[in-house]
Amino acid sequence: MAIDRTVVDRGEGTAVVLTHGSFMDHTMFAPQIEALEDRYRIIAYNHRARTDRWAETYDLGDLANDCRQVLDERGIEKCVLGGMSMGGFMAFEFARMWPERLHGLILIDTKAAPFDLGQQENILRDYGKADVDGLLPHDVAAVAVARCFGATTIERNPELVAHWVARWRKLPARSVYNEVRSWLGKADNRPELANIDVPALILHGEEDSIFPMTVAEEIEAGIPRARLVVIPLAGHTANLEQPEASNAAILDFLGSTFGGHRERRQPHRVG
Repeated sequence: MAIDRTVVDRGEGTAVVLTHGSFMDHTMFAPQIEALEDRYRIIAYNHRARTDRWAETYDLGDLANDCRQVLDERGIEKCVLGGMSMGGFMAFEFARMWPERLHGLILIDTKAAPFDLGQQENILRDYGKADVDGLLPHDVAAVAVARCFGATTIERNPELVAHWVARWRKLPARSVYNEVRSWLGKADNRPELANIDVPALILHGEEDSIFPMTVAEEIEAGIPRARLVVIPLAGHTANLEQPEASNAAILDFLGSTFGGHRERRQPHRVG
């Protein structure tokens, strides 16, 4: 697979940096880039697993350092940092290491709690099959479909699912394996939530089969200035599966927090 090292950097104003989850790449934020670029500086980039550094052993601290480098290279002192799933794990790490670099957080289908031993064993059972030479096996991609997308998307938007399966099947298998290993032993971020003193938007797909709604509610309860928005008919990739509802929530959050022409709303459910 040709390695895509593109960093999308569009628009002007408050910098909004979006970071993807496992299996995904920066293109999962295409709907958000289109919706935000007229009002904000929107940046999306690929984590190491989608670059020529996929074979390295790394952890979330390394990914946080990569994010800081993206900011430094562009002269950005502070940003609103968004992360989906693994990107959210990285965002928690970034917030712990460099809180002064944040204007706010956008946390999409992620969790603060660690993975217990049983969860780690289950994850390795499924994704350990990616510890092979060559491209990602079909059965690993099939497991990812059921985890990344909600039942509604699988039924009603098979084109979206097929698009991502085709991308996944071109990935080096060990790029996915190393990606999973990078966050499998993630820290327990719950004790640090109360120290996050910037506004936070939590987007969570109502049909997320990986993280139940309770993990999003736990983050909302822990961060003093957090707002949870539930996205109906969406699974683990809420912003990609239901872009209109997700964009509305993000624009409302950014407009009410950092200025713009959006009125403040406090929805618990969009749709």
